[in-house]
Amino acid sequence: MGADGETGAFTGTPDAHYNLIWFTEACLSNALRLETYIGDAERDGDTELVDLFRKAQADSRKGADLGKRLLAQRLSGSGG
Repeated sequence: MGADGETGAFTGTPDAHYNLIWFTEACLSNALRLETYIGDAERDGDTELVDLFRKAQADSRKGADLGKRLLAQRLSGSGG
């Protein structure tokens, strides 16, 4: 790590951008994984789990959308 704790010298990407990319990808991945869990719960007739996983999936999509929006702003130079 650099003297200031910034790892961008190694990745070629400032930490804030890297972290935002990671967050967005994690949200998208979670939304996709939850689709499998929803299918499993539906197959088992477990409406309580279906509801929980759908709510969690909606939150993951929202996080991904917010991350994509903020990343686009920052990469275009109009924010952060």
